[in-house]
Amino acid sequence: MPIPRIIITPGEPAGIGPDVCLLVAQKPWPCEIVFIADPQLLSRRAKLLGLSIDTHILNLNESPCEHKVGLINIIPTPLAKSETCAQLDASNAPYVLETLKKAAQLCLEKKCQAIVTGPVQKSILNKANIAFSGHTEYFAEMSESYPVMMLATKKLRVALATTHIALKDVSHTISKPLLNKTINILHSELISKFNISDPRIAVCGLNPHAGESGYLGDEEINIISPVLENFRAQGLKITGPMPADTVFTQPVLEQHDAVLAMYHDQGLPTLKYSGFGEAVNITLGLPFIRTSVDHGTALHLAGTGEASSTSLESALDLAIQLTAH
Repeated sequence: MPIPRIIITPGEPAGIGPDVCLLVAQKPWPCEIVFIADPQLLSRRAKLLGLSIDTHILNLNESPCEHKVGLINIIPTPLAKSETCAQLDASNAPYVLETLKKAAQLCLEKKCQAIVTGPVQKSILNKANIAFSGHTEYFAEMSESYPVMMLATKKLRVALATTHIALKDVSHTISKPLLNKTINILHSELISKFNISDPRIAVCGLNPHAGESGYLGDEEINIISPVLENFRAQGLKITGPMPADTVFTQPVLEQHDAVLAMYHDQGLPTLKYSGFGEAVNITLGLPFIRTSVDHGTALHLAGTGEASSTSLESALDLAIQLTAH
């Protein structure tokens, strides 16, 4: 099997992204890791953390080699200004976006097989007048595809019908076309990426008690139920719409391979509670593999040596597994 070439983007330079990248690089991996970052940023952070690294400018024309401990294969992308740990700087916002753009282009050109993203600080990107709602939406725009955000632990997979939008906008965003696209992508990629031959999907309602027969909202009756009934008529194993507090119980979860939640904070609190630090964010629907950490920039931990690389390791491990399918 060919050795996969996998990109890691460290994310916000003032946060723990560079720290956890360097920690991941201290272990052997059955893939070639490519960092898209400022080499001096990683050198400065390695010095702070007392880590030994060997920086190598990547030649994409060379055959990929398995990652060796301490090696930093890098595609140089310069910061506008040297970073200070825990201090956001809007002048470096274009750098963050440039690392993501290069990563997507390399995967679209089939020069790399997957992207693993470190945490970004959306607020500083938007402060720099860069309209950015999240990696999921950015990569979808770059690849002209429809994204489905899913987080996964070893025991639980939760996909989202809507992602990074205000709660007040959720109800009028949920529509039959949106649910049709989301469920089609979720179902097909559970088969193709996760080798689940006949996926079982539990779907949450939007309202408390899944609308209580229309007394607490009619989205379940008018939108969600008709879509699910149509999929069931096609033979898909889809349950719902069910109240979210019923879906996220052990008996229901044990009978399903994935959950589809209607909005971000309906689906992710339970998943993060059950597996924080080990969960992986996966963008389904893209023409390339993209996984990510399940945590933020943790500015206060940058450069302290207290950041954990567990989530980035999980994201890289899953990306490696997915490249084999």
